[in-house]
Formats: sequence, C-alpha cells, structure tokens
Amino acid sequence: MFTIGDFARHGRVSVRMLRHYDAIGLLRPAQVDPHSGYRFYEADQLARLNRVIALKELGFTLEQVGSILDEQVGAEELRGMLRLRQAELETALAEAAGRLAQVGARLRAIESEGHMPTQDVVIKRIPPVRLAELSGVAAGFGPGEIGPVIQPLYDRLCARLTAAGVTGFGPGIAYYEDAGRGDGSVVVHAGMTLPDGTREVAGVDVVVLPGLDEAATVVHRGPMEDLLPTVQTLATWIDAHGYRSTGYSRELYLECPDDRTKWVTELQEPVTRA
Repeated sequence: MFTIGDFARHGRVSVRMLRHYDAIGLLRPAQVDPHSGYRFYEADQLARLNRVIALKELGFTLEQVGSILDEQVGAEELRGMLRLRQAELETALAEAAGRLAQVGARLRAIESEGHMPTQDVVIKRIPPVRLAELSGVAAGFGPGEIGPVIQPLYDRLCARLTAAGVTGFGPGIAYYEDAGRGDGSVVVHAGMTLPDGTREVAGVDVVVLPGLDEAATVVHRGPMEDLLPTVQTLATWIDAHGYRSTGYSRELYLECPDDRTKWVTELQEPVTRA
C-alpha cells in the first residue's frame, strides 16, 4: 500500500489532483483509515491513473473519462486513441514551428530595412534552359505554403532522375505561376537543368523554360527561410530604378550543401521599364 504522497510521486501527479479524483469518484483510494482519514493506494491503481491522465490529454472532460473507464476501454483501443492524439499534437507543433519561422523572417526583414545593400542587384538577360521538372500547387506564395510543396517535389525529382540514369543534372531552378483558381494558389515548378542531349526522362516532364529579356537579379546567401529580406530589397531596387515587375521571380539554386546556412540562390525577377 502507498500513502497518497507516495502514490502521487509514483504516478507523477499532485496530491491535490488525487484528492479531487477521489472527491468526484474517478479514482477512489484502496483504503481510508477510519480514524485519521489518511488515504492509501495500491500499485495496480496506477493503471487506472495512467488511463485517466491519458484520456485527459486526449481532450476528454473528467466526466467523459469516468464514463469511458466504466465501459472498460481496452489497452489497444487506448493506444490507438493516444497515437491519434500524438499525431495531432505533432502536426500542431509543426504548424507552430512554421508560424514561428515566418514571424522570424518578418522580424529580420524589419530589422534589415535600409541596411541591405542594393548595389548587388544586376539587370541581365536570362537565356532559355531545358529542365526536367515536377509540379504541384501551393495554397499561396508565402514561405509556409511554398516550402511544404517544393521540397517533396525536389526529393522525388532527384530520385527519378537518378533512377533513370541521368547524370550531370543541375543546378535547380524553381519558377511559379498563378494557378488560375482565383484563390491566390500558385503552381510550383521544381526543375533541374538537364545536360545537353537529354530529351526524355521517365516519370518527369522535360520542358524548355523560356528566357527572360530583362531580369533584375540578386544573390541570396543562406537558407530559404531567410529569403524575405532579400526579396524585399530586390523589390525596393526595382521600384527605385524605374522598373516594374512582370511576374514571379525565379530561384536559381547555385549551391545547396547539407548546411542550409551556406546555400547560395540567385533570384531572377522579370522586369520592364515602368
């Protein structure tokens, strides 16, 4: 038998919580001393305590928890419920991390206002290029919407090129266009430049990406999550120098080592004189 304090310690809960569970009939002590009123618990009651805590974490009220336990839900069913809740929490955590990254990117853009060098922006002609590509649709053009779409596309694209025996492909080029749905969604094209002579590759689209007569270009160094200040610096330069944008900027991935902080990406935004 355990005192209420010892049982609380072994169950990793508070004494106050155990007293509350006793008061509402959710977890009664195995024995109560009639003279002192001290509560005592048995080791096998830890199983019920574990189920109470687990069901609470699933979002059930204590009243619902009591009803479920009275119906004697089996361990396997509880495991299934917990796995579902675990997946929901992991999704929520990933979404929160994504939002935190976006807030960080906005903060860095604010902090860099007026400090990002614009002399590195260059107007140049971009020649056409043959690409192997895969495409998908993102809900919008924000980093939290593009990232989850483009990375799996590149993973599949590189795997298919390798499986087809294509060597010497790269660098990568990503380009975007409106999906035409009227909801802000964007078609994401994840492409890899192909070596001369490659015309067909199983499982991917081989296209010629048209060139750009004029593009305002700038090199971004660092992970794509930190791209926003560079994007806005480019936009400021375009406006200040009498140009206007005529479409989404392309991303030419010049260097993509495992350390994402060392990535080198050229932004190529199509422009014309305003």
